[in-house]
Amino acid sequence: MIFNVRVTARSSRNRIQQEGNNLKVNLTKPAQEGMANEQLIDLLSGHFRVKKYQIRIKSGQNSRVKLVEIDENP
Repeated sequence: MIFNVRVTARSSRNRIQQEGNNLKVNLTKPAQEGMANEQLIDLLSGHFRVKKYQIRIKSGQNSRVKLVEIDENP
C-alpha cells in the first residue's frame, strides 16, 4: 500500500488520521536529524500492525509531505 502522508512535527501528542490513501500524522518529535521520520515509522508500524522494516519512505525525507510504502507481506 502507498500513502500520501502530511506530517506535523512538534505537536502536543501523536495522532494518525486516515482519509482514504491520505494520512495526516502529528508527531511530538522535532523534524531534525531524522527524529520525526523515525517516530513516523514507529507510529505507522503500530497503526497498521506491521514490522518497522516493512515501512519505507519513498520520497519526502526532508519534507512535510511524504510518500510512504507499506509492504503487508513480510
